[in-house]
Amino acid sequence: MDCYSCAREAESAELPPRERVATDDLWRAAHAIDVDVPGWLVLVPRRHVTSIAALTDAEAAALGSWQVRLSRAVQRVVGCEKTYVAQFAESTGFTHVYFHIIPRANGLPADRRGPRIFGPAGADAQQVSPTEMDEIAQLVARELAD
Repeated sequence: MDCYSCAREAESAELPPRERVATDDLWRAAHAIDVDVPGWLVLVPRRHVTSIAALTDAEAAALGSWQVRLSRAVQRVVGCEKTYVAQFAESTGFTHVYFHIIPRANGLPADRRGPRIFGPAGADAQQVSPTEMDEIAQLVARELAD
């Protein structure tokens, strides 16, 4: 399967906590991969969709609530000052729509703020370990359940 998000969805029952922070019938939240910010989440539609305009009315109606709930939960878990929300879906293998929910740490240097938060992501970044992603995912899931 060429779509990373759809491949994960196809095996959703077996996914580790980092890939299944929270779900409903329409959305799945996961910890982002290849990032250096603990608590960087992605919110992914559970069906394959490649543009925001293609979201169903039900998906669109739930989107805002998910973004706010995830932002609040991650803020409590990692102690960030605020979260950024962004959507691009342009990388090879990642054209499936997904929304980044990115914790902006207190005291983050100016050269990492705003869209520059994406700067070190990828192979050159000091990536969050799978173990830490799982721990954060479980804490965020507990926050969402309360």
